[in-house]
Amino acid sequence: MRGVDADSQRVTPPTAPAPTAARLAVPAGILTAVVGAFAYVAAVDPGEPGHYPVCPLFHVTGLYCPGCGGLRSAHAFAQGDLLAALQDNAPAVLGYLAFAVLWTVWVVRAARGRPFRLDLGPVHLWTLGTLLLVFTVVRNLPFGGWLHP
Repeated sequence: MRGVDADSQRVTPPTAPAPTAARLAVPAGILTAVVGAFAYVAAVDPGEPGHYPVCPLFHVTGLYCPGCGGLRSAHAFAQGDLLAALQDNAPAVLGYLAFAVLWTVWVVRAARGRPFRLDLGPVHLWTLGTLLLVFTVVRNLPFGGWLHP
């Protein structure tokens, strides 16, 4: 044919889907890292001084950031004490649960050979940021003492 490159006529065979084990490798690696981190925090109590760095914002200003109490929350959560985990940092516990749900959906979709994509739009991100900002402000006000870690 005139004007047609020989390479453009080449037909490529369809690619076979990756084996299930290969599709589950990344979710398994992520879970291994998270379980390892939680195991370390479960074994090394953040309530004892000297094991973890101090929050720089709290150290300098005396204000609690949205992450303050997160390690204590993870320690309590890993020990099975859900009430103490919620008291130390409730948004962190919600984050642990959200991770568990999203990871499970990811694994199920990967096992079925379907892609998983989490598309958070600006509205979702602004809402999440606003909620964390409100949490931070309220926990630093006099009536928000119940939110202190």
